[in-house]
Amino acid sequence: MKRIDVHSHVIPESIIEAMRAQPELYRTVIESEGAKRRFVRGKARFDLIPEFYDADAKIEAMDRKGVDVSVISPGPQTFCYWLEEEAAAHTARLVNDGIARMVERYPDRLRGMGTLPLRHPEAAVAELERVVKECGFKAVETATSVAGEELAHPRFRPVLRRAQELKVVIFAHPENIGATGRLDCYYLTNLIGNPLETTIMVANLMFSGALDELPGLSILLAHGGGFVPYQIGRFEHGSKVRSDTSASTRSSPLAMLRRFYFDALTHHPRAVRHLIDMVGSERVMLGTDSPFDMGDEAPLRSLDAVPGLTAAESEDICYRSALRLFGGKL
Repeated sequence: MKRIDVHSHVIPESIIEAMRAQPELYRTVIESEGAKRRFVRGKARFDLIPEFYDADAKIEAMDRKGVDVSVISPGPQTFCYWLEEEAAAHTARLVNDGIARMVERYPDRLRGMGTLPLRHPEAAVAELERVVKECGFKAVETATSVAGEELAHPRFRPVLRRAQELKVVIFAHPENIGATGRLDCYYLTNLIGNPLETTIMVANLMFSGALDELPGLSILLAHGGGFVPYQIGRFEHGSKVRSDTSASTRSSPLAMLRRFYFDALTHHPRAVRHLIDMVGSERVMLGTDSPFDMGDEAPLRSLDAVPGLTAAESEDICYRSALRLFGGKL
């Protein structure tokens, strides 16, 4: 039985070097101290350990965690949605080509997931088509919002529609931008902010009618789907008692919940059990969020702790769900 991790991040050497060379453009400082490097952007600071950019180190981490195949995606720090079109397209290409080179080193163990210059939809469509044709990617990662605009906004519809046509999976991942105010303490920008960002995105996709317009689009949600699977009853109730929630769609939020796919990264076995009960194990898969500090260093042990997990559910989450989502071969 293969173990497939659909949520594993990298920051390729190509974009690290670009950020080091152009700190003002990327609003980022790459600090160096001997062989060690550190990413600094505002309050976001973390060590650029080799697993971020070195394929050998990624494989070593996978072996340690019992993972056979990882679908590696860009760290959200590489989205850089503030860039103007030419720089944004160049940056996406740097990231995507860097990921492709890591995959080429271990084609049996790594699969690639791209990024797009999403604030510029025409350029985003062009890069989407390129990474499918030239890099063989079956998925792209987007933030849950784009420079303050919802992914459900009509201006992003051409990108989502082209992804649907190409059968490319959208992996929606929050971009932790270090919000101020009440979340600016105790790491709440991540602990609450990230799942909240996913929840807001999903609600907009549901209530705007975007999901109705894109019936074949596959969307994978990080971090167990944010708060959505655990508050979907509130969405359902609201759709029945509030006219504004049903103005653009007649679809049930409970039914639309099963339009999404989810990683199992909830950090609690009973939460994973609830997720499976709500959407079915065929829509849930392993996700480690490696190598960030909110990742799971023992994903198989976490899965084994899920109450009442059947052999069939375990097989779905370990590999069958991912195989189905990504077209039958990984």
